[in-house]
Amino acid sequence: MPGTVVHLAFSGMLAAALLGSVFDRRSLLVVLGVTAVPDLDAFLALVTDVGHRALLHNFVIPAVLALLLWIDTTVRPRSLIGGRWGARGVRIAWVSVLAYAVSSVGLDLVNGVVNPLWPLHDQFYTLDGKLVLSDQRGIVQTFVDVGGEESVVGAEGRGSTEEVTLSTGVNPDPGGEERNPERIFPVVRAGWELLLLVVGTAVTAARLSIPLEVPDDD
Repeated sequence: MPGTVVHLAFSGMLAAALLGSVFDRRSLLVVLGVTAVPDLDAFLALVTDVGHRALLHNFVIPAVLALLLWIDTTVRPRSLIGGRWGARGVRIAWVSVLAYAVSSVGLDLVNGVVNPLWPLHDQFYTLDGKLVLSDQRGIVQTFVDVGGEESVVGAEGRGSTEEVTLSTGVNPDPGGEERNPERIFPVVRAGWELLLLVVGTAVTAARLSIPLEVPDDD
């Protein structure tokens, strides 16, 4: 699973691409702060039975936040966020929710394991597959199983919160079976993570430095 810095680099690129004219250091810090929140469940796992990658690593939280944000900005006669921070605050809020879902939870779903529907459905999943073009078999993909009567997304179940325990640097031995467990805090574990970290950081830094408007030649 990617380290927190990789998630932050990805969210930095999302912020740089989607915040538009409201992108600055303050708005970036808000998005990055929201991105880092799910990893706090590594600490919460010390005092709860739910554990890491479930309590805050799910799509239920950003879905609820998106619903509340939609109600606030669309249904209510006067938006709380818009009234306090204007259109700038609304845009930052939407991008933050997206970063939570895509960067914080999504990256771990496709490159690790999360409990995406907890507490509505207690099951850890990992999403894996391939999409290739073959000169003999045509389009071959394994993300969605369409061979039966129903189409099934190729997310492999790994067990419930009672069956799955994940070690972290904060809690390296959740089962309490080792006398001196090694504490490992992941930073970069794969080449693509290093690439995303470098490119994401560079793009975000460049976006902070380069003005949006191109100066006139004269």
